[in-house]
Amino acid sequence: MPLTRISLRAGTSPAYRAALIQGLYAAQRETFAVPEDDLFAVIHEHDATGFAFGRPYLGIARDADLVLIQITANATRTIDPKRALDVAIARNLAHDPGAAPGNVCVNLVEVAPDNWSFGDGLMQYGPPV
Repeated sequence: MPLTRISLRAGTSPAYRAALIQGLYAAQRETFAVPEDDLFAVIHEHDATGFAFGRPYLGIARDADLVLIQITANATRTIDPKRALDVAIARNLAHDPGAAPGNVCVNLVEVAPDNWSFGDGLMQYGPPV
């Protein structure tokens, strides 16, 4: 169950934001074997004063259309699926909603599976009780 947080400048359309979520979800399903309906995503919009970043960091051109993506997921994957996820996200978001690949920044946060509760006060991925 990845939890996806997307941060961007305020002012995009509902269709743009929906395309971000769908592109990220499709990339996760493709590369991380995320099951159908395992979709948990939030979008945070910020004004210019609340959204700062290094435009030329690592020689990558960025502009005000930067999309910061933080995905929290189980620490169960090797490096190859993680690399594939980055590629799939950049590809999907370039296709729709048209985000420039340099404006797609991904941060993967890995946690132990027993750090999740999907509801009902239960630790669904934890050891049996």
